[in-house]
Amino acid sequence: MHNIKIYPKKLCGTVSVPPSKSVSHRAIICAALSRGISRIKPVDLSADITATIECMKKLGAKISLSGNELTVDGSGIFSVKKAELDCGESGSTLRFLIPVAAAGGIETSFEGHGKLPQRPIGVYTDCLPEKGVSCITEGGLPLRISGKLKSGLYEVPGNISSQFITGLMLALPLAEGDSEIRLTTKAQSVGYIDMTIDVMKDFGISIIPKENGWLIPGGQSYTAGDFTVEGDWSQAAFFMTAAAIGSEITIDNLRQDSTQGDKACVDVYRRLGADIRVEDNRLIMRPGKLHGIELDASDIPDMVPALSVAAALAEGTTVIRGAERLRIKECDRLAAMCDGLSRLGADIKETDDGLVIKGVGRFHGGFAKGYNDHRVVMSLASASCCCDGEIEISDMESIRKSYPGFFDDMKMLGGKADVIMG
Repeated sequence: MHNIKIYPKKLCGTVSVPPSKSVSHRAIICAALSRGISRIKPVDLSADITATIECMKKLGAKISLSGNELTVDGSGIFSVKKAELDCGESGSTLRFLIPVAAAGGIETSFEGHGKLPQRPIGVYTDCLPEKGVSCITEGGLPLRISGKLKSGLYEVPGNISSQFITGLMLALPLAEGDSEIRLTTKAQSVGYIDMTIDVMKDFGISIIPKENGWLIPGGQSYTAGDFTVEGDWSQAAFFMTAAAIGSEITIDNLRQDSTQGDKACVDVYRRLGADIRVEDNRLIMRPGKLHGIELDASDIPDMVPALSVAAALAEGTTVIRGAERLRIKECDRLAAMCDGLSRLGADIKETDDGLVIKGVGRFHGGFAKGYNDHRVVMSLASASCCCDGEIEISDMESIRKSYPGFFDDMKMLGGKADVIMG
């Protein structure tokens, strides 16, 4: 792994965020489940998206890339009897494809890397065996499944990860009978579930909302078609932070009618005091007089790393709650951001489910660990826009997971960064 040294500089200009990773995962899977040829664009080959593509190919789909357009032929899906799926470090790939592979009756082994083998999959090992799917695991990965997924009532918690709900939604339309997903706790990150339903609708699948869950008619067929991937609100947050703390940045390629849950970060940055103007599908941002806020981050936990950087320079105290799920991501992101920002000069403390951040005038710079986490690295990099000294961050290659071109875009806006040996 290499480190990256980032020099204190304000950024200025227009940046177009990459296509949504969350939407891309769903579109690729839906296209691969369609008995025909689909074209998906634009697609950014981050490590997570590459993992989903390779896994769908192992399940029988033919997928090729030309420029930034994927051609997906699902005519051979589920034509294999056994598959070994390497999900890389992608939680979405793993949790979406466990029930999907089961819907095809494919004997499948799942493996992963980094922290993925330790991330929870208990929702599935609890509910799938009673629906015809054997799950062999010692508590994480590797996981081996066999048997064919049956329709019926699936009672699942909504407060662990919406990815389990999405996985069931993708798979259950292929079952013979009707199914119901019933939540046993309130759902978090509802925007991601709405996104799943929207993408599936584009591929001809109907899901019917009902109280405390969804009805999923069985015997449905995915329909091939062309699909355009919208820009990624999650990736916009790093440049929103850079603008809020001292830069002037226009962020392009952001649908204002998006169902991406992380679009809510616009309102959070406004509450912090950032100057944001919306024109069509772009955000025009300038620094504002930032002040502390109280934030329930249960629906936007992935935004906490970037938001915590802006909060560290806001006057007063910011209290972030409801982010306990960040402890089981690629790293413990609450601990990582507390450690990294403290090293740069912030006044920040962890709580069980969040952070308490007292604003300081500027960062002083220094060395911070990236914890092999793409969001931690990119968030800490944005701190360079209001910093007295250089920032060195470890594990810079982790950005390949979601936004391989991040530092190129940062340099395009006037930033300066050098790759150095760790």
